[in-house]
Order: sequence, then C-alpha cells, then structure tokens
Amino acid sequence: MDKAAYEQYKYINGPMHAAQRHDSAHKHVAGSAEYIDDIPEPAGLLHGALGMADRAHATILSMDLSAVRAAPGVVWVVTGKDVPGVNDVSSGGHHDEPLLAEDKVQFHGQPIFAVIAETRDQARRAARLAKVEYQDLPHWSDIDGALQYGAAVVTPGMTLKRGEPEAELDKAEHRLKGQMRIGGQEHFYLESHIAMAIPGEDDDITVWSSTQHPSEIQHVVGHVLDIPSHAVTVNVRRMGGGFGGKETQGNQFAALAAIAAKKLNRAVKFRPDRDEDMTMTGKRHDFRMDFDVAYNSDGRIHALAANFAARCGYSADLSGPVTDRALFHADSSYFYPHVLLTSQPLKTHTVSNTAYRGFGGPQGMLGAERVIEEIAYALGKDPLEIRKANFYGEAGSGRDITPYHQLVEDNIIAQVVEELETSSDYQARRKAILDFNASSRIIKKGIALTPVKFGISFTLTAFNQAGALVHVYQDGSIHLNHGGTEMGQGLYTKVAQVLADAFQVDIERVKITATTTGKVPNTSATAASSGSDLNGMAAYDAARQIKERLVAFAVEKYGVTADDVQFLPNRIRVGADEIPFPEFVRHAYFGRVQLSAAGFYKTPKIHWDRASGRGTPFYYFAYGASCSEVSVDTLTGEYLMERTDILHDVGRSLNPAIDIGQIEGGFVQGMGWLTTEELWWDGKGRLRTHAPSTYKIPLASDRPKIFNVKLADWSQNAEPTIGRSKAVGEPPFMLANSVLEALSMAVASVADYKHCPRLDAPATPERVLMAVERLKRI
Repeated sequence: MDKAAYEQYKYINGPMHAAQRHDSAHKHVAGSAEYIDDIPEPAGLLHGALGMADRAHATILSMDLSAVRAAPGVVWVVTGKDVPGVNDVSSGGHHDEPLLAEDKVQFHGQPIFAVIAETRDQARRAARLAKVEYQDLPHWSDIDGALQYGAAVVTPGMTLKRGEPEAELDKAEHRLKGQMRIGGQEHFYLESHIAMAIPGEDDDITVWSSTQHPSEIQHVVGHVLDIPSHAVTVNVRRMGGGFGGKETQGNQFAALAAIAAKKLNRAVKFRPDRDEDMTMTGKRHDFRMDFDVAYNSDGRIHALAANFAARCGYSADLSGPVTDRALFHADSSYFYPHVLLTSQPLKTHTVSNTAYRGFGGPQGMLGAERVIEEIAYALGKDPLEIRKANFYGEAGSGRDITPYHQLVEDNIIAQVVEELETSSDYQARRKAILDFNASSRIIKKGIALTPVKFGISFTLTAFNQAGALVHVYQDGSIHLNHGGTEMGQGLYTKVAQVLADAFQVDIERVKITATTTGKVPNTSATAASSGSDLNGMAAYDAARQIKERLVAFAVEKYGVTADDVQFLPNRIRVGADEIPFPEFVRHAYFGRVQLSAAGFYKTPKIHWDRASGRGTPFYYFAYGASCSEVSVDTLTGEYLMERTDILHDVGRSLNPAIDIGQIEGGFVQGMGWLTTEELWWDGKGRLRTHAPSTYKIPLASDRPKIFNVKLADWSQNAEPTIGRSKAVGEPPFMLANSVLEALSMAVASVADYKHCPRLDAPATPERVLMAVERLKRI
C-alpha cells in the first residue's frame, strides 16, 4: 500500500478540529464564486430603483410621479398604495417600518416609491424625476437632540439591578462620575443588498436574497403579498459579507422585487449602489454612556450605576435586543457587587439602526473599560492592575454573578490574561514605553491589555433552534442543507466537517448546498455567533439518525451485534470484514434503509425574563484578551499600530485556520470602529459619510506591524457543544478595545498620566489631537 492510500485508509480528509480551507476560498480568489448578481439573468428581467425622500422629517403634501412614469424604459412605478398586503417590513412585529412611506417621511433617504424599468440605468434615472412637496417637521438626528426634544423610545428600555446600588454608591472610599460617547459603524459589506424575484404559478414566488435571515424574508414577502409562507421560497448560496447588516435590512429589497414580479409576471432585480445602500440601510448603534461609580483605594468597584442611551433611528428594528445586549455586557469581565444598568433606545430621524457584529455587546463592554480606565488614572495605577482586581472570581467565590443574575460557571479570564501578559511581555514593554515617553517630546507610545467575556446565545430563547437536512445517496455521496447562511465566515465548511467526521468520510463526499426555506423551515438568523453551534448540532443529529439505521441494518443483515459495527475512515467494519462506505450504503439502499434525515437542535439550559431582569440568557461565555501598542504623533494626532498580541478562547476549535481568520478579521474591523470609521449627519439630517470617499474602513496597511494571534488550545467548552467548540463570530471584535486604551495611554502621557484622556470613539486623529491639546492646557 503506497503512502497516499495508507493515509486515506488511516485518516479522513477534513474532520472536525482540522485546519481545512474555506470551501469557496479558491472561488473567491479566482472570482468564480457566484453571487446573486452573477446568476444568469432570466429572459425579460426587469430592474428596480428606489425614489428616496430628501427630508429628515416631513409630511408629504403631494407627489407628482408623471415624469417618472413617462421616462424611457419605465414599466411600472410602485407606491405604498400598490402593496397588495401590508405596507410594512418591520422586524419583530412592531409594524413601524413602511415598505414605502405614504404620508410622512422620518429620515433622509427613506424610500417613498420604486421604479421598475427595462434596465437598471433607466430605473435609476427615472427615480430622480419625481416632484415631491413637503411640509417640514422638527427633526433630531443624534442622542443629545433626542434627549433635548424629549424624544420617545422606539421600544421600551430595560433595567438590570443587583444589590443596593443607590444606597451603596455613598459607602466606598472614592466616587466619580463620567460620560462616554461611542460611535456607530457602517457594515461596508463588499456585496451591497440585492434581491431577485421570479414569479411562479398561483401564489408561488422564488426570491434570491443576500440575507442572513431567509425565513424573515419569507415572512415579509408573504405579508406584503398577502400570501402564505408556503408559497414563498427564499434561496441564499452566499453573501459578500453581512456582519449583521443583512439580518433585517434586506426585507425592503426582497419585498419590492416580489411585489413587482407578481404584478408584472416577470423576474425583477433590485440592487442599490453603494451610496444608496449606505444612506438607506441601518448601522451599528451609537451610544452615550453616563455612569456613577464608587470604588475603594485598591481599585475594586463597590457600586456602579450607568445609563446607556442609544441612537436607534426612526423605527424599532432590532434596537430592543441590541440595547439589551449592551447592558448584558456592560460588566465586561468585571464583578460589580452593587449595580444598576438602564437603557434608552431613543427615536431619532435617521435610518433605523440594526444588528452589527457584537450586537450592542461592544458598546457595553467599551463603557466598562472606560470606567476601569477612569479609576486607574484617578488612583495613579496601571489599568491592567485595576482590571485584574475586578475580574469575576471562580464559581462559588461570591464574585461569580452577573447583573442579570446568571452565574459565571466557566470563568477562565484570569488564566487567559495571565498567559497573554507573559507571552506579550507586557510588563517589560510598558516600562520601556514609560521610559520612552519621558524622553520623547513629540512621539508618544501607549500599550494596553484588555479582556473579553462574551455571552453566546440569542437572548430571545426561541431563536436558539436549528434544523438540517441530510441525504446519503447510493454512491456514498452526501447532500447537506441547513438553516445557516454563508457570508464568508466558513460556516458551510465547519458544518460539512461535522458530517465528514460523523460518517468518517472525506469532506469531498459532502456537498454543501444553498440555504433555502424549501428544505429547512423556520430558521433563525445566522447571527449571535450561533451559526456553528446550532446548525452543526442539527447536522450531527441528522447524521446520528442515519448512522443508527445503518448500524441496525448491519446487525440484521450480517448477524452481528451493534458493538461489532464501527465507522472507520471511508469504510465500515462489520465484524471481521471492512466494507467501503459507498458499497455499504448501496447494500443499505437495497435493504430499504431510509438514507435521509431531518436533524434538529435546541440550546438547553437557557431562559430569560426581561421584565424582571433575571435569568440565564447565555449558554456559555467565550473569552479572550488582546495587548496592543501604538505610537502617536502629538503634533498631528496621527498614529500607527505597532503591535498586537491576541490570545482567544474558541474551546476546542472546529477549524483552527478559519477561527484564526475570524479573530484577525474581527479585530481589524473592531479597530476600524474605534479609530477611523466615523458616521456624520449634517444639520439637515443628511448622512454625509455615505461612500468610500468620506467613510474610512481600515486598509491592509492599517493592521498592526506585528500581529500575533494564538488560540487558547488548552480550553475546552464545559458545555456539550458541537465538538466542545465555542463561537468565534462576534467575540473577537471586542479584542480591539485594547487599541483605544493604548491610544488613551499615549495621550495621557502628555499630562504625566495624571488625568484620564476621556477619548470618545471613534478616536480619529482629529479627536486624538484635540485630546492632546486639552491635556496640555491642564
């Protein structure tokens, strides 16, 4: 037997825990990966474009669309009155987000009509010909304006309380109050929103949508067309990025394409350009945190009260759960003996903000790091010393309960931080930086080491379920379908590895197929970092059912016991015989064994009562830590990322190569949020940072010069997740907090570290320079 044959005999290619390449990596590089705009266009395809309001808040007095209808190539002009069912595409049943505004507009760029034309260019040109008269109404586009005008909340806020914070704030040795502003963020996926609808017979319609939530698209299309969900099929093979921006925001494009397709009995496609996409789709929520903290001379927090006010936009969208999760993570990795946390999801006349990687968690966690930083500068200590003093303790220590009354039973943050502190040589480097800053007049350096503790699960318990459909064909090939969507994060590859491992066959035998509502129904969004956890377990359940049938078949056919049947690499041992997997499957087929199964999984142990602010909303926590070093030019505010070291906990990694890629990407995206990515609305409520020319995501040259990323390979999930792995989608994003903290140290050196610089996010060079000048005057 040659070496290649022996390796195939001894091992399979692509099991769980192996570093397997992304299934579409070669296609991404070659440009052959098929996205919706690459699908061959059906004969007679029409194109849609949106007519958008140019007021932030106004009553529509009249809308003359005659010139639009008369424009070349125009087939139909759609208004709110043309919606066959309900003119609403809101998420969660709020009924506050019209597909097309009819009487009132509530943000600049809100869709008020749509044009369907023979070509995309004709549709876009025609959309600009409308004549609309408005009566302007008062508007506010930021948190301060909303508070000044006494704005309503788009959904009720939440309160988390434990202990007696009101009384205990006066009982510690020290007390201080502060405020931090935390900016929003544009998703900037490479593929903009897009939907294509093809009508079928009777009520049937098929929609291709770039969405993280096919089932929600299915529901929304059904509602606007007034047809049942069984008539709507939604397909998603892959997205060119999502990051949460395609969880709810694709609703309007899919709904409009479906309405036009059914009305005209022709296929219809909607694809906004980058400016339109950025103007009319939601972003990460920006927050203002106001806090009051009491602490002792050792830096330990005794009591904390904090309010998180958020710019939510004109409708609820996902602002309720986003602001909830901000409170869930306002403890970061720290135990607060007495705590009161409140949220204010404020209505503003801006596009409705939505899900974004971390889902409010980064804003809450960053607020906690500001509190730690304020205490450290007030006491003249290293912020890392204050962090370690406030870490959650071991289970049963009395320092193991969160503000929402969940016990932290799997705490490894101290071990993660200690290991990174040693491997990054933090203490020696910090001393060297202090010495450097003392002798350098213009260039100042900073270093910071920050922790991550992130809860994994949807906080709405019902979303923590998933299904999968697995077929084993007569030739031994395997067809896999599940409810998760692929947006570049490697979910399809990981779930295929689960099946390869379960059946002990090479991953090449597993066909990964497009997500579709026609195969797996009632799916949850691919969000909350739960894609692999939920869908991997559902696929494993389907494989388990088929394997049990195969074992039962072998027992009956060959007269052996179940213990005599063993799945080996690409073959099955039955007693003393070894039968190749395809051959055994053929035997099973002729033995009339069902070779298909629908798997299902629901996350155990979780429950949540929002009204009381108590429960166990998270199945487990993912941990991590990062150490970043920066250099700042105090004359210009410009800075460089010198080095970042990361140690991150993914449990027993399903795929180390993909997980490290997720950690690197999450960190850089978080770094952009905290440094260069700034959203800005002008006095008329117009988003002015709506293109790459004015909105700056990180470049390859912005990454740290030295970038060390390591998995905590000693970690294993205490809960029985798939392969004992942990989620990796969102937690790494918050590793970037070390960048802002390092910048803060560099700025603080200007005033001999005696004052907290109070850098707001994003800490653009302009903000850094202003902080430097402010500290110079103290």
